[in-house]
Amino acid sequence: MNASNIIASARGLSKTFGQTEVLRGIDFDIPAGRIYGLVGQNGAGKTTTLNALLGLTDSEGQIEILGQNPFQNRAKLMNDVAFVADVASLPRFLKVQELLDLMTDLHPSFSKDKAVEFLAGTEVKPGAKIKHLSKGMLAQLHLAVVMAIDAKLLVLDEPTLGLDIIYRKRFYRRLLEDYMTEDRTVLITTHQVDEIEFLLSDIMFLNDGKIILDTPVDEISGRYTQVSVGKDLLEQAQNLNPIYSETRFDHTVMVFDNVPAENLEPLGQTSTPSLSDLFVALMQGKTTTDGEV
Repeated sequence: MNASNIIASARGLSKTFGQTEVLRGIDFDIPAGRIYGLVGQNGAGKTTTLNALLGLTDSEGQIEILGQNPFQNRAKLMNDVAFVADVASLPRFLKVQELLDLMTDLHPSFSKDKAVEFLAGTEVKPGAKIKHLSKGMLAQLHLAVVMAIDAKLLVLDEPTLGLDIIYRKRFYRRLLEDYMTEDRTVLITTHQVDEIEFLLSDIMFLNDGKIILDTPVDEISGRYTQVSVGKDLLEQAQNLNPIYSETRFDHTVMVFDNVPAENLEPLGQTSTPSLSDLFVALMQGKTTTDGEV
């Protein structure tokens, strides 16, 4: 990987709070022009990883954003890095116009003109109080704020939390179609991973402070296979060492890692697992349940 193309990197990134080791020496590289999904259960280390990237907390190991230590150079990096939390974090006591003025003061790469231009095609009015906006209007305002920031790295932490599925999908599609360029990188944390699977170029799974998967999404189909196996072929399938199995009524769904397709196709219907199914498989390992996910 070309080092000059790396937006964010970590080597041996660790963080301890009291006696609790939240991050356990993780390594990663995030290149320019990619959309990364960071997925993990509560307590897995997602927020701590984001805080380290944004220079909001110190840590052990090495971490760099655009070749600089974010904890030591946070003010300088603000020109090229932006962090937008979930829609619920918008200050409800402000008017829309006041929020845009505040963003102009807070972020050097925020363009009020771009935000106003985007909102011109919506029902969101400059004089409206944010607390009076509908969920759809909140989504439009949130997206306008995001898209008006000309940042090389945009970090979105559960950006559509609390929004209906229609508005969540609209948010992500506009982000993909109208914001992304080869020079911009987006890092998203979310619990609705299946909803953003269509826009992700890369996925990173965190579990108990460790990275258990870091891969381009388009390489998953070449590595992982999900098979629906009937009872008569169950023993044969088990001999191929699935990484996960789950009993569903009269068949068992298994996930295999790096097993040739010609070995799996005789066992039953094969498919590529969704990101959420793959996450469950890697988190839970070889288990068998009765219809539970």
